[in-house]
Amino acid sequence: MPRSLDGLVLAPVADQAPGQVGTRTRFTYHEKSGEIWAEYTGGDVVRGHLVGTREGDRLDFRYVQLKHDGTTSSGHCVSTVVELPDGRVRLEESWEWESQQGSGTSVVEQVTVHDR
Repeated sequence: MPRSLDGLVLAPVADQAPGQVGTRTRFTYHEKSGEIWAEYTGGDVVRGHLVGTREGDRLDFRYVQLKHDGTTSSGHCVSTVVELPDGRVRLEESWEWESQQGSGTSVVEQVTVHDR
């Protein structure tokens, strides 16, 4: 099993559609006994939270977020945890909005201290 996500900061490698997470968004992950959760902020997102479970290298979670325009949205995501050759962590994600139309894939990677 890839290493724990607890305390790691991850960021998308590319921008999504306007009003969604992007390269300026930072996710701070926590993990304990198969539970995962994170807070995120940056870009169009004022505040976001995710909560779910981890089994091996698979994450399954729901997310909610508040955007700068005052709107909220929520969805579901399944991610695969991959350890990169340089030791950092990557999440390869498949997500779908539940509060609106839309779905897609994205990649987030662990950022180093100077990239935060």
